[in-house]
Amino acid sequence: MSLAPKFAGQKLAAGVSPKAVHTLELYLDYVCPFSAKMFSTIYNDVFPIVEKKYEGKVQFIFRNQIQPWHPSSTLTHEAALAVLEAAPDKFYPFSNALFLNQKEYFDVSVVNESRNKTYERLAKLADSVGADQKEIYGMLEVADKPGEGGSLNIGNKVTDDLKLLVKAARLTGVHVSPTVLFNGVVEGSISSSFTKDQWNEWLEKNVV
Repeated sequence: MSLAPKFAGQKLAAGVSPKAVHTLELYLDYVCPFSAKMFSTIYNDVFPIVEKKYEGKVQFIFRNQIQPWHPSSTLTHEAALAVLEAAPDKFYPFSNALFLNQKEYFDVSVVNESRNKTYERLAKLADSVGADQKEIYGMLEVADKPGEGGSLNIGNKVTDDLKLLVKAARLTGVHVSPTVLFNGVVEGSISSSFTKDQWNEWLEKNVV
């Protein structure tokens, strides 16, 4: 599956050139504990293996899987998009920080704060990995005044791009997280419980 150039920061790849490579697409939600488990294993344990053994043969793509039954899911993914667009090289460090701190954005943790207050905390988290806090918040903040023509559903500066990512997920038929696609096809054998050794075994079998 291809990526628009402005989303290129979502790639996690070792020595990938324009030639054909295997692609693992990871549909993950920042407030899903199982997504956090899979991301941690891949980011910290599996990708170093890929760099050493499979350079130029396989790439990972982070796919934002918003799960609307958790209202804060949208907000966390909006923050990731803001980081992706403002500081692409900080997308994976921010994703890692967000997964490590995901409980701060679970339902009970956000129910009594305003949407913009949650954005403030997310922007501060982005600052912790080197993104500009003020810039990130400026992309996320929702104004309290009507927009052009009196519009009340004005969104923020990442709303349009968020719609594109939601559309991409719908087109693949992905419903829950985590879901993994291998070369465009759902790979049901991979689960969030996969260990480093299980990933290594799977890669040896499938990446040739």
